[in-house]
Amino acid sequence: MRRVRSGGAACPRCHEAPIDEPAYAYLLGLYLGDGWISRERRTYRLRIVQDMRYRDLIRLTQRTMQRVRGGCGRAGTATKIGCIEIYASWNHWPCLFPQHGTGRKHLRPIPLEEWQERIVGRYPRQLLRGLIHSDGCRTINRVQNGRYAYPRYFFDNNSADIQQIFRDTCDALGIHCRNSKATTISIARRHDVAMLDAFVGPKS
Repeated sequence: MRRVRSGGAACPRCHEAPIDEPAYAYLLGLYLGDGWISRERRTYRLRIVQDMRYRDLIRLTQRTMQRVRGGCGRAGTATKIGCIEIYASWNHWPCLFPQHGTGRKHLRPIPLEEWQERIVGRYPRQLLRGLIHSDGCRTINRVQNGRYAYPRYFFDNNSADIQQIFRDTCDALGIHCRNSKATTISIARRHDVAMLDAFVGPKS
């Protein structure tokens, strides 16, 4: 485990400091998917989990955490079984992620606040990218014994609220999606997949 100092970045909510909105929208997507905030002895720690195969996503997550904190500090990593935890400590993570709370996300309400909705409205692609980079994937669907194949995207999350955030963001971008299972949203139409390929693409 590589430890990092928490730094002293000013909070956009408490101190009205500027925030990198595209980076925040992306990090919000990552947080809603596979992220959580824990209380440490003197601060809070934001943790995002990524598959260890995706080295580019791990580096992107680290850079995004730093950008959201105004360039202060760096994000550390901790290797787990089959995955890597990317983390950064800061007193103000709960200010930027008011969805933080006790228990699993799918067992409690996860609404976006008005200021978050404004940022998402300006950067819907970044939010969608973060959601797919955390709880989604791009796969190749093969039919007729493999004679025909086409790409599609999936997003899988147990929270009805987070699923709705995903659907609303797709609607805002004109991307058609549907639930293929109770917890899984599918995007399969050629035009919609091409739109996602333009700013998401396969994980790496």
